[in-house]
Amino acid sequence: MSEQTNISSDAWYAFDGPENDVVLSTRVRFARNLANFPFPYKFKDDDAVRVQTLVFDSFSHCEEPDKYQGVVTSELDSLGAQILEERGVLDSSSSKDAGRAIVVRTDGKVSCEVNSRDHIRLSAFVPGLDGNGAFNLVARLDDELQNTLQFAADYEMGYLTSNIADSGSGMKVSCRVHLPSLSFSGKILDLFASFNSKEIVISDVFGAGNLPSSSLGFYYQVSTKVAGNGSELDQIAGLVSAVKYLAENERRERNVVLRTRQTELRNRILRSYSKVKFASLIDMREAIEIISDIKWGKNLGFFSGIEDRELCALLYRVQNGHLEFVLKSRKFNFPTDISENKNLKTDYLRALILQEAFENIKMN
Repeated sequence: MSEQTNISSDAWYAFDGPENDVVLSTRVRFARNLANFPFPYKFKDDDAVRVQTLVFDSFSHCEEPDKYQGVVTSELDSLGAQILEERGVLDSSSSKDAGRAIVVRTDGKVSCEVNSRDHIRLSAFVPGLDGNGAFNLVARLDDELQNTLQFAADYEMGYLTSNIADSGSGMKVSCRVHLPSLSFSGKILDLFASFNSKEIVISDVFGAGNLPSSSLGFYYQVSTKVAGNGSELDQIAGLVSAVKYLAENERRERNVVLRTRQTELRNRILRSYSKVKFASLIDMREAIEIISDIKWGKNLGFFSGIEDRELCALLYRVQNGHLEFVLKSRKFNFPTDISENKNLKTDYLRALILQEAFENIKMN
């Protein structure tokens, strides 16, 4: 395993995946703890450093260890931590604590947080709806680590974790979905309520939206609630079934709103398209809503010339940390009145990236 402070990874989120007109991505996460060590919040003396050392050593004994890059998070600069947080692989809230570390596979699909809430949190990310694909990635790494690490487990409780909801399989499965038609029609809350008894949790991805009880850009995260219900495959099947149900309802609702509220839809979506074509500055919230509206318009048949995978990738490319990295690594000629203003330069670059991404869009 190599150690460096500049983690780079291929953009897994820029590829096509199953059901990606609705489902952006799937993540499977395993929580694990080493036997004979307290949970991170109970660490004393050099416990954290000892756990980190054992985990790094275990990665060095995996197959193809050079594919893994390990970083002690206290050595990351703020921009590196922000980019990793935007990609969903790092909880930066306590990233400077002693013993905290992150290991990322060079293709970006697999990562491991060390000494966050648990000693080890393995995650695998894949585009679209692919619970089994994500599970296979993280389970393979889990098996390799168990060749050199002993994880805390109980015959009846399963894997022992800092949060009782994660005990059992130690697994959490989640999908990010785009549900604009259901949100626009107001049917989303009743649909979400139907999942309350199924141990499924729905949350916002980018914060609250502008419509009542909606998520910004109509992007939602659908997750399993507890890790103790059935086997790993049962839990994956339950989450995938719930997400497919949401996708089917979203596609059905597209036809309804297209038939009954087409003028409102065209007004909203074409206003977003016009805004991005002529704007000089676009802030983060505006960008999320614009990308959402363009994706919605594409899936309603208003636009052609852009793919769902490109729109998914834009959600990462327009994040503040990603843009700051671009600003630092390249030279741009900004208008003189904003050349000394970091926030305005970021908004200016965000507008340029969206305009470039949308230049081949054609209205149908």
